[in-house]
Amino acid sequence: MSQPWNLPERAATPESAVVSRRRWLKWLGLGGLSIGAGGGWLWWRHFGGSDDDVLLRGKSATVGDKLYPAATNPRFAEVDRPLTREVDAARFCNFYEFSSFKNVWRDIDAFKPLPWTVEVAGLVAKPRTYDMDDLVHAFPLEQRVYRHRCVEAWAMAVPWTGFPLADLLRRAEPLPGAKFVRFVSFHRPDEASHQANDSFPWPYNEGLTLAEATNELAFIATGMYGHPLLKQHGAPVRLVLPWKYGFKSAKSIVRIELTDRQPATFWNTVGPHEYDFLANVNPETPHPRWSQARERMLGTGESRPTQLYNGYGEWVARLYAS
Repeated sequence: MSQPWNLPERAATPESAVVSRRRWLKWLGLGGLSIGAGGGWLWWRHFGGSDDDVLLRGKSATVGDKLYPAATNPRFAEVDRPLTREVDAARFCNFYEFSSFKNVWRDIDAFKPLPWTVEVAGLVAKPRTYDMDDLVHAFPLEQRVYRHRCVEAWAMAVPWTGFPLADLLRRAEPLPGAKFVRFVSFHRPDEASHQANDSFPWPYNEGLTLAEATNELAFIATGMYGHPLLKQHGAPVRLVLPWKYGFKSAKSIVRIELTDRQPATFWNTVGPHEYDFLANVNPETPHPRWSQARERMLGTGESRPTQLYNGYGEWVARLYAS
């Protein structure tokens, strides 16, 4: 039986969506007016909308606005490619709670990211529940530019704002038995209509080893592009793991739990033969339905070779040494 998550290979990175609308329409050519008109309508229906509409519909009531933009961490001030335009990142992204398509910004109006709390619990000496005002003031915010690689072979470069996950875990004081960290996203079917689809094991959840979670790169993001997160990017708080495929970076987190055993995770439960627990970016390990050897940059369509660990091997390779 066909499952909703089993997209065909051609759906992994549709070039008409990865490149900008202007460039794609140019590719259609003036000679193909009838095709161009139909194709343009299709693009506009699924990925279009004015730039202002795409960005404004993602905004919501926020806390700590005066903390943005945060100072840039000089160790993560730039990457080997231009930053992705904010509107391109906002127009095309995954957030399965709302849609299995990429035009998530069309389906987020009912979502209310405030009030919001994040519980830190499990095998810790100091469990605590933070509201968003607590969270953004408890840890100094900084900006980091990271490469981001989706398992579907598209990529972007983004300036995130937040703080190291290790700081939050250190404050909680993990107990000796803690070996893994589980992240749980919100579950509100009345605000996120796709959660009514019981083919998926809601709520969305992800997991890391404690060593991964305390790595310098692991980041709790509360903003991007110099302001609080938009709804389609996981407002008000999400995980960012630049060396792993994007589905590991859980959005709209409500609970962080330390455990003594490897937790079940959303995509590994849905398709264990396609989405492994580690999910490290690796050009030599293809997805069963497409190659991971190259990636396409969101907004420009530029093709680049995929880098092992998304180019962050100097930080994380030791975590996986045999």
